[in-house]
Amino acid sequence: MVIISKPAIEQFSYIRNKQPAAALLPPLIPIVDLSKPDSKHQIIKACEEFGFFKVINHGVPMEFISKLESEATNFFSLPLCEKEKAGQPKPYGYGNKMIGPNGDVGWVEYLLLMTNQDPNIATQNPESFRVALNNYMAAVKKMACEILEMVADGLKIQPRNVLNVVQSLKANVIGFGEHTDPQIISVLRSNNTSGLQISLRDGSWISVPPDHHSFFINVGDSLQVMTNGRFKSVKHRVVANSVKSRLSMIYFCGPPLSEKIVPLPSLMRGDQPSLYKEFTWFEYKTSAYTSRLADNRLMHFEKIAAS
Repeated sequence: MVIISKPAIEQFSYIRNKQPAAALLPPLIPIVDLSKPDSKHQIIKACEEFGFFKVINHGVPMEFISKLESEATNFFSLPLCEKEKAGQPKPYGYGNKMIGPNGDVGWVEYLLLMTNQDPNIATQNPESFRVALNNYMAAVKKMACEILEMVADGLKIQPRNVLNVVQSLKANVIGFGEHTDPQIISVLRSNNTSGLQISLRDGSWISVPPDHHSFFINVGDSLQVMTNGRFKSVKHRVVANSVKSRLSMIYFCGPPLSEKIVPLPSLMRGDQPSLYKEFTWFEYKTSAYTSRLADNRLMHFEKIAAS
């Protein structure tokens, strides 16, 4: 989850970027209606062309969304000493920091939780938070698994369970510098506040109109590798909003630490070479921690073609 506090926004009211700001009239964001029979084909097309799409008719009850958003807002409104009691082994739990001494400017306040662990959140009613979190995560996990099954079906991936994942949930505060997500996919929603932007293939940035009833899906670095570059992880950022606080809830679908990530043989065409070396999720995360937020963090795992 991510919530933006006004003091943070006022202090860090911009994000430094190498590329120009978004165009005034953004192109249409791909929209996938999960209730439609051709949705898997729409998902494949969106992942190939944008690495990003909006999901409607997703089946996640609005009361689950609203309740967790309310609980998260209450949590981030607590005094710092209370928020710091949120317990899970580091790097999970509560944190806040200024992002990036290397050019990625912003301030983030976050609550990072593993889905299979007790959140142990210090609020006035911790049981209410726990119930809201469990209800939301169960519903979003079901949706995420449905989307990944459609991806596997649309790409004719064998075996079908190759996209099995573990999940974590994150909440943050304020603008966040340009980056790609390392996981397989990320499931994002926010309160009805603007700020999210994605980068197109030509390097331009477009704003994503907020819609608190829908979810936005990002292709992550891991899925880019698994599809041997057919899908591209989307570079995105959050621009600070000085008018209204922004709260985001991000559900990351990623593999276990020991899982090997490599282009899937069933997706290789003919004598198509693998663009990436085999690596584990742990190796990727270790490498990512030493890089700058905006860097191409897959660079260290790309194969160099012989000349």
